[in-house]
Amino acid sequence: MTEPELHKLIEKLLKLPKECEWAEFKLNYQSPEDIGEYISALSNGACLQNEAFGYLVFGIDDKTLKLLGTTFRPKAEKFKKKN
Repeated sequence: MTEPELHKLIEKLLKLPKECEWAEFKLNYQSPEDIGEYISALSNGACLQNEAFGYLVFGIDDKTLKLLGTTFRPKAEKFKKKN
């Protein structure tokens, strides 16, 4: 996805009245377990709502839907498997 396409998608998502079955907004990092649960729920929600995709977007306040930015850097996070 190009940067202009990404901006257009975020603009579309910000026009939603609130979070829904297929779109979730978070400001910063969540635990790997939480992220996994969100992805599973969003995938199921998108399927049930006939949406092609589900979205977990960081940097947006989930109550006001204001674009605030994030400190979450997914590439810097490492998931450590429990033995």
